[in-house]
Amino acid sequence: MPDALAPAPRWTRRPPGSNWGDFGPDDQRGRLNLLTPEKVLQGIAEVREGRIFCLSLPLNLPGGNALNPRRHPPVLRPTVRNGQANINYQLGQDDARLTDVMSDDAVLLHTQYSTQWDGLAHVGQMFDADGDGVPEPRYYNGYHAGTDVTGPSGAVPQDAMPAPSHARALGIEHMAETCVQGRAVMIDLHAHFGREHRHVGFDDLQRVMHTDGVTVEPGDMVCLHTGFAQMLVEMAGTPDPHALEHSCAVLDGRDVQLLEWISSSGLSVLIADNYAVEAHPAGGCDTPTHSAVPLHELCLFKLGIHLAELWHLT
Repeated sequence: MPDALAPAPRWTRRPPGSNWGDFGPDDQRGRLNLLTPEKVLQGIAEVREGRIFCLSLPLNLPGGNALNPRRHPPVLRPTVRNGQANINYQLGQDDARLTDVMSDDAVLLHTQYSTQWDGLAHVGQMFDADGDGVPEPRYYNGYHAGTDVTGPSGAVPQDAMPAPSHARALGIEHMAETCVQGRAVMIDLHAHFGREHRHVGFDDLQRVMHTDGVTVEPGDMVCLHTGFAQMLVEMAGTPDPHALEHSCAVLDGRDVQLLEWISSSGLSVLIADNYAVEAHPAGGCDTPTHSAVPLHELCLFKLGIHLAELWHLT
């Protein structure tokens, strides 16, 4: 007899082309599961010179909110100590014997403002996961909006902050616990297309990889260099929206062959130095209902592939 205490499955139908359940019914890591000890050793074996690189932009870039009106630069403020701003705070005013000068900060950070990872709770879809004929909001591996990913709903008064939100499942901490180490490969789109604004599909990508001798193996972390982040660095905190909108390569999320390659290649994560990895908004679609960000739909919702954006790969 079935165990009466076993929890009901979150889904009876999984999206076409998804891997829901392949890493277990409660998996929250997705294709990070492919970063095995063997992949870590493979990555270590690539080291030749011992050089190190910072792949993050400064947290205050791009500057302003030209890339996204909802995302703003970090705000750094001192904490409060004994009713005073805790910056350059002299402890001698509390105890004349003390010589210490203290500074302590708090930060308000829009997590997708600068260099970032997209967590698996970032993009879900309306999908009929329980087979009752009614689509409901779901995330990777069938996790529910409203119970697993929670927060306020409805209107927010102007200039007010919404109530707190929480990813009770699929939080980015599950990625952090894996340490995200292994073999990475670079596909250098900038070397071939410069700063031309180009929608890169499967054919373009394969041509670049063939010319440069790039091979992607299962579990590899794929890095796409377009030069976009370097443009942000050169703009020095005052980005030109028109120039950014019409510069550098983006993946064509409507290219079915490209999406099939991402799925079949076995890549573990997809990293780019541009705003959204794919063209945003994506091009037109013939189906009456569809995703505005089809590559995000495939990676975050169907396959559990974390996306990275605005990395400084130049």
